[in-house]
Amino acid sequence: MTQRTTDITPLLTRRRMIIGSAGLLTLSACGGGYGGAPSNPEDACAIFRERPHYRSALEASERKWGVPIHVQMALIYQESTFRATARPPKRYVLFIIPKGRASSARGYAQALDGTWDDYRNGPGRAGASRSNIRDATDFIGWYVSTNNAALGISNSDARNSYLAYHEGRTGYARGSHNGKTWLLNTADGVAARAARYEAQLGYCRR
Repeated sequence: MTQRTTDITPLLTRRRMIIGSAGLLTLSACGGGYGGAPSNPEDACAIFRERPHYRSALEASERKWGVPIHVQMALIYQESTFRATARPPKRYVLFIIPKGRASSARGYAQALDGTWDDYRNGPGRAGASRSNIRDATDFIGWYVSTNNAALGISNSDARNSYLAYHEGRTGYARGSHNGKTWLLNTADGVAARAARYEAQLGYCRR
């Protein structure tokens, strides 16, 4: 008499499918959380509907530092697409050996370690985090407004505010951006997005 054996392959396959589906749901939930980008980062009103705390953070920064909301939003979009945990990509030697990241920039504002420390030791709170939207917008307001005041740039000038943000006060004053066609094109894109955000905010603020 031969012993009957049970083929457990279908059971294992079904189990793997269930576990895989649960993993996808978890990843989806994480992607839709506040660490990931808003569903429609191109639309200022959609961003505020989805994440009203962004609006209160941006408004607080505008009141404190005088940098318009649409300018702040265009900078954040360019730097991180509103992703709280954004970081520069990793670099590799011979495409295999990890070499670290291009810089220490991180968070909504892609602030470097040294610049962030200057902020925390200045107007920022000691525990300020680059992945906290209120801290990030306050940092942007502080950094942009102080640069602009020193360089004679209007806070409503998104293009030159971005160039000074990217190059730093000394670099902008030297005109380091003028030899970088890609950066000038990027700054034009920031200005265009700021104008779109401003027009959109005119509707959802009514």
